[in-house]
Amino acid sequence: MRLTRIGLTGGIAAGKSTVAEMWRARGATVIDSDVLAHRAQAPGTATYQKIVATFGPAILNPDATLNRRQLGEIVFADAARRQALNAIVHPVVRAEWQQALAAATTTTVAVIPLLFEVGAEKEFDWVVVVGCSAATQLARLVAKGLTAAQAQARVQAQLPVPTKMDRGDFVIWNDGSLAVLQQQAEMLWTKIKER
Repeated sequence: MRLTRIGLTGGIAAGKSTVAEMWRARGATVIDSDVLAHRAQAPGTATYQKIVATFGPAILNPDATLNRRQLGEIVFADAARRQALNAIVHPVVRAEWQQALAAATTTTVAVIPLLFEVGAEKEFDWVVVVGCSAATQLARLVAKGLTAAQAQARVQAQLPVPTKMDRGDFVIWNDGSLAVLQQQAEMLWTKIKER
């Protein structure tokens, strides 16, 4: 019997990772594409070398790691540069999460922020979208240290949250408290496990 595969996506700063951790506590295997991307971009990897060749040594920290904030400034200001970065990173990350899905022995949750943007929805039994209002997204990003303009650029670089919600099988709305988020996550987990 094939195990249930859940694609977990949504807007930036909507709470995807928090929901994934709640489900990990319920026994799910969690695959986080952001973690895979960071690993793929470590110094010495082919992905790292391609990024440095494309964007130049100005995006490196003194210890030769990628300066993600500097790289973010470049790619969120220029759609063509963002596309170039995505073309380097996304295929590697996709291959990694596909391999992890194939090896999973429990219900699997793959956290993929750009799931619809990369056309990965067909890889999953269910797609769950975590959404929140644009005001909440911006406030959370600013609280993490971004300027309002940087936060806005990141929000605008993704499909609008309502579009993602329309395309998902289930929606978790995270504009309230952590307790409300937990309640929604628990109810949906139970519903998915019963199907």
